Amino acid sequence: MNLAEKLKKFTSSWVQATNESFTNHPTANFLRNDLKEEIAAIVKDFDNNYLIKASVGAGNWANIPWLAILNPKITTAIQDGIYPVYLFSTDGLGFYLSLNQGTTTPKEELGKVKADIRAELIKKYILEKFPELKDWGEQRIDLNANTPLGKSYETANIVAKYYSLDIELDSESLKQDLRKLLFYYRKIETLDIEVELQKFTMNKPEERTKPLQKKQKSLPDDVTPLSKPFLLLAGISGTGKTRFVREQAKATGSLSDTYCLTSVRPDWHEPSDILGYISRLGGDGNAEYIITDVLQFIAKSWRAIIDAGLKLSVSDSNGLDTRLTVTGDKAQLDGVLPYWLCLDEMNLAPVEQYFADYLSVLETRVWQWDAEQFDYCCDPLLKSATIKQLADTNKLRSDLGFIDSKYDREWELFCEHGLSLPFNLIVAGTVNMDETTHGFSRKVIDRALSFDFGEFFPNDFEHFFEPKVTYNILSYPLYSQATIDDLPTIDSTGNRSISFLQSINSVLDNTPFQLAFRALNELLLAVISTQPTDDRQLQAVWDDFLMHKVLPRIEGDHDKLTIHNSTTNNDSLFDELSLVLARELADIWHEPKDSPNARPDLYREKLVAEEDDKVLRITCRSGAKLAWMKGRLERSGFTSFWP
Repeated sequence: MNLAEKLKKFTSSWVQATNESFTNHPTANFLRNDLKEEIAAIVKDFDNNYLIKASVGAGNWANIPWLAILNPKITTAIQDGIYPVYLFSTDGLGFYLSLNQGTTTPKEELGKVKADIRAELIKKYILEKFPELKDWGEQRIDLNANTPLGKSYETANIVAKYYSLDIELDSESLKQDLRKLLFYYRKIETLDIEVELQKFTMNKPEERTKPLQKKQKSLPDDVTPLSKPFLLLAGISGTGKTRFVREQAKATGSLSDTYCLTSVRPDWHEPSDILGYISRLGGDGNAEYIITDVLQFIAKSWRAIIDAGLKLSVSDSNGLDTRLTVTGDKAQLDGVLPYWLCLDEMNLAPVEQYFADYLSVLETRVWQWDAEQFDYCCDPLLKSATIKQLADTNKLRSDLGFIDSKYDREWELFCEHGLSLPFNLIVAGTVNMDETTHGFSRKVIDRALSFDFGEFFPNDFEHFFEPKVTYNILSYPLYSQATIDDLPTIDSTGNRSISFLQSINSVLDNTPFQLAFRALNELLLAVISTQPTDDRQLQAVWDDFLMHKVLPRIEGDHDKLTIHNSTTNNDSLFDELSLVLARELADIWHEPKDSPNARPDLYREKLVAEEDDKVLRITCRSGAKLAWMKGRLERSGFTSFWP
């Protein structure tokens, strides 16, 4: 069949199809496959980067089926932006080729009234720029729609051409019409519509407090990427641990969108407590997935990745590895915000038990970079085998927020391969250590960045009303495996950091605290993420690594923490570590706070004028912590890292 025959077949069969079962209906498959491929062949000849999307509904028949062509430089979803689209009328008598615009996202951000004004202004602006479009088609269309979404295509139409089935369709004319509209669509790419909307707002005094241009959210230029997306914030109650996570979320996004607070319950013991479970307690006995706010937030993080235009596909290494893979370029990551999940009072329940699935999947993350291009993949948290047990996957789809037709393809991939860990999700657990809480095994500590909150972000009573320092803005990691190509010049081969870790291991040898390959990789990742440029900055990275990954592992009584070094005659692990670190961190070990030679704080900076030096100088953290842990051991006969 040619293009005309395929368009006629789908249009004429639409009304009958909507009176039949939706699942696997041949008419639905015809649009998604045959007709979509026919249009794609034409579009790809024009521009191979354009996207083709089609929908007849998600779970149920749509009021208006559509087949859209999207320029990624303008939009990647029909909920926003401008795009050519085939719209099929509900009566099955014809269809339109329309230059249309998405209204769903503008309505969510601006409200219906302002979104409608915005759409009309965009239409007017484009027709003024390209007046020949007025002769190409008509500005008003009638789809006989009877739902708000269906009617929105009518009001958002910029210009369209109608094809009635009463008149014989000609494939060459159809192709010519499409190519002409694509020609103008490419020209629209050069227009700065948001600037024009801003001009309109400023020229209308009554509209100045009601801007019509959308707020574009992106990552700030000065974010600090973390080396791991899992943080343990330990400290006494009231130091501001939860508030810290909230402020981080606000700095890059909003509390309503990119922040989720979950209070851990003491009776949590299974991964299902945090990720949900299958229930068959419904009246029909069918399997239903009971979701949690955590799983919903994970799904929300995924939607942010998809909405940013990143491609989701399936990796396949000779058929052995079929994990979902996110593909994109570094510039696109500016539009992917961090999503902060705060697990409040995380150790009220045993973390090793209820968080076991996350801890395992966390270690399967793989980032691969090729210049500015990247691939990211990870094992699933919610496995496909679990999803396939459900009697109605559409309910789970709706519960997780993927019901919009723009997620059709991605939802199919999730059902087939599972829902994995999104790279923009940062988990921060707040931790208090007292008689009501549980300790951490090395399995947890090895997979987290541990922060003694009072050491990294101390409460400064003297400057309560006028703070003198501010937190750095943190973001998600961009690497999972250290490579020589990514290392900074100051340690271009990694040998300096390797030698540092070997010196630490020489003290920890034959103890339960000895470090392995994971620790080395994470030390090198910390160096890569921070990109130090001189010796003091490099030693500051090492110092923080000791606080994050080494000292939290050390705990015990005198017997457990006694060693014997015949060379130094030290029998204390803390004394021996101090001796080694005084040598390895020679440039910062003895420097007092605020000394120009003291180490820089990698997580905070001074609140000063833009032209002034913002670097905050602090004492060596690990030196003070070692002395504190040793003093605690001498006083009570037992010590640990945790305050």
